[in-house]
Amino acid sequence: MFLDFFESKGHLAMKSFSLVPHNDNSLLLINSGMAPLKPYFTGQEIPPRTRVCTCQKCIRTGDIENIGKTARHGTFFEMLGNFSFGDYFKTEAIHWSWEFLTEVVGLSADRLYPSVFEDDDEAFRIWHEEIGIPAERIFHFGREDNFWEHGAGPCGPCSEIYYDRGEKYGCGKEGCTVGCDCDRYIEVWNNVFTQFNNDGHGHYTELEHKNIDTGMGLERLAVVVQDVDSLFTVDTNKALLDRVCELAHTQYQKGHETDVSLRIVADHIKSCTFMISDGIMPSNEGRGYVLRRLLRRAARHGKKLGIGGEFLAELSRTVIALSKDGYPELEEKSAMIFKVLSQEEDKFNKTIDQGLSILSEMEEEMAAKGEKTLSGENAFKLYDTYGFPVDLTREILEEKGLLIDEEGFAASMKKQKEQARAARKTTNYMGADVTVYQSIDPSVTTEFIGYDCLEADSQITVLTTENELSEALTDGQTGTILVRETPFYATMGGQQADIGVIAAGDAEFIVKDTVKLQGGKVGHVGCVSKGMFKVGDTVSLRVDRENRALTAKNHSATHLLHKALRTVLGSHVEQAGSLVESGRLRFDFTHFAAMTREELDRVEALVNQAIADSLPVVTEVMSLDEARKTGAMALFGEKYGEKVRVVKMGDFSTELCGGTHVENTGSISAFKILSEAGIAAGVRRIEALTSSGLMEHYKEVEKELARAAGLVKAAPADLSAKISSMLEELKALHSENEKLKSRLAGDSLGDVMNQAQEIGGLKFLAVSVKDVDMNGLRNLGDKLKEKLGEGVVLIASVQDGRVSLMASATDGAQKKGAHAGNLIKAIAGCVGGGGGGRPGMAQAGGKNPAGVDEALKKAADVVAEQVK
Repeated sequence: MFLDFFESKGHLAMKSFSLVPHNDNSLLLINSGMAPLKPYFTGQEIPPRTRVCTCQKCIRTGDIENIGKTARHGTFFEMLGNFSFGDYFKTEAIHWSWEFLTEVVGLSADRLYPSVFEDDDEAFRIWHEEIGIPAERIFHFGREDNFWEHGAGPCGPCSEIYYDRGEKYGCGKEGCTVGCDCDRYIEVWNNVFTQFNNDGHGHYTELEHKNIDTGMGLERLAVVVQDVDSLFTVDTNKALLDRVCELAHTQYQKGHETDVSLRIVADHIKSCTFMISDGIMPSNEGRGYVLRRLLRRAARHGKKLGIGGEFLAELSRTVIALSKDGYPELEEKSAMIFKVLSQEEDKFNKTIDQGLSILSEMEEEMAAKGEKTLSGENAFKLYDTYGFPVDLTREILEEKGLLIDEEGFAASMKKQKEQARAARKTTNYMGADVTVYQSIDPSVTTEFIGYDCLEADSQITVLTTENELSEALTDGQTGTILVRETPFYATMGGQQADIGVIAAGDAEFIVKDTVKLQGGKVGHVGCVSKGMFKVGDTVSLRVDRENRALTAKNHSATHLLHKALRTVLGSHVEQAGSLVESGRLRFDFTHFAAMTREELDRVEALVNQAIADSLPVVTEVMSLDEARKTGAMALFGEKYGEKVRVVKMGDFSTELCGGTHVENTGSISAFKILSEAGIAAGVRRIEALTSSGLMEHYKEVEKELARAAGLVKAAPADLSAKISSMLEELKALHSENEKLKSRLAGDSLGDVMNQAQEIGGLKFLAVSVKDVDMNGLRNLGDKLKEKLGEGVVLIASVQDGRVSLMASATDGAQKKGAHAGNLIKAIAGCVGGGGGGRPGMAQAGGKNPAGVDEALKKAADVVAEQVK
């Protein structure tokens, strides 16, 4: 009725979106009719029509502890919604909500009461003047009640419509009216006038286009229309509740504790059935943890009701039967739903009995000590050793008025994670434990069919998340898909894996890597970009053609390179490893010396000649003996089976190889060696490029050449001549500079010969000069020695806050015992440095200019000691 009504008002009726949010990290699960439409409200995406209506399945678990305790709360509900994206606004929204409730559904207008946001005068006017509701029957509420927002995203003021269910549902208190906490006045419709966007931090901005977001709980409307006491007694939910009662051999509304458990089981199994149908799998994090928690709560309360054996899958049959008309995916995915429920319930049953027994013992110990709080250590022991969920421990204890030491539990969890991280051994490329793939059924295999095709349809045999097997993968999840036949090449023999897409209807999985697993299995690793995949689905696999083609060119080039190396260097050359990907190739080989430029040029020329000859590339499968007779090269140390694949490139190269290749060497275009180097004793490595990878390289080289030419203001063709000219100029300038520095140093020193001292029959000159580098000090020292005759010269200079010391001793002085190196060692400490040198010349540096005078004075004493 709702969808038909709004289709008559120009709305597009859209199917319910998945419970898994698409490209929305702010939500774990879709929790309102508006949530999946956020991109349309914010303008990030263009809606299929400016008017849309939906019946959206939703899950809210914010108040999971209250589920079952009252008949008001449920985790799963269906939200009817009509939406306007910059089209109609308050007037139409209010009129149509009134028309639908009073004329289509047939509710009494006298029992309907609208409310408006306290500041929304426009909505009040429409209700009062246009609809004709008396002012005293329109209620003004504040931000908490009549301003809709749910985390980050579009938001705005509301106008709700309440229905008076009659005195029998009321609290009986004087003044009971709209807004009372009792069950008499129930909100059935909420018009949200979406005018703002909340950035998640309480900052609001006006939306460019004002929108309408209407929400009406289908179950709430049914409660009103069917005049029943709660959402659990609406006909469809009551049918499910009756089935739970049947399995538990009990009746509803005969006892509070029993009712709590009945409601929890009925509500949770409905949520779980819908969640699994959308590809959500039980796990220990995110939405998978929400599912696991709901499943385990339902299983535990089923046990409390005395339901024997496994019952969740059986109950889900009732959920599917009741809801499949509106949600056909439930029946389509029923086999997977039953399997997941049975596996999870079986897993939980193995832990729950033991966990309950141990928890009971812990409770007895607490009672004996008069304690009301379970230690964090014990709560963690239950969780870690016996697999008993902490939220279940918390819930069981709360029922008995007991608590958990939450901080102690968190500390134990942190400690265990740190220990696990420290002890973690080898992980696979996904960072998951290597045992993820080892738990796959050994009978599962994959046939590679990608030599002849790049697209194929096949059936999913196994799905894994990053750390466990799964029945489904859904939007945003990272994982691995295994199929019966695949055109995707898995990384082997140095050739890097194919990438591409796996699709099933609207669902899409981006393959980022393809890996060879034990037992002839191939895993396609990547991420679900939209939709859902489940075991048994038939999917279309499409290899990225360009990536495969470029990789094949580089792989074929390694065969040509191998042959060319053996031709130029000798038959001792063996392949010792390789890496072949779309952008480059790497080839390791046995050889015992660096290749000369001439050898590299010859190898490159041979490969390019084989490419220019456009040799046909032929592959044949034959026995190993037959292959050897053809002269095919086998890779050193490689293990081969009974049948091998021989790749022959004209008469130039014949090798055993399982990789993918070009059909003709001409398509490789060109080959260029970039580098050759040693990587181990007797092993060399060549890095090279072909085809488009080489062209990209040349483009970068050209850009760099143009940049260099631009810097020196020359054309690229004149760059060498320009650089030669600049180097000559630099050389001349450097020579001139050194002459000037020497002249300046001499000028700054002045005539210092009168400062020379007589020590032990030798002349000793110790002087300081400003801003002269070490090279200048050495030149000055040579000049002063010539003037001095036989003796010792010491010069100190301070430049940019650093001290340089230089000592020089003539041959005659050295014969008398003078030693420039020992002199410098003895005085360098005065300037906060160190140094030394030969008897004839030594130098030192230091960081303390204030110590220069002390160093020069001390030097005279040191020389006196040396020559006495």
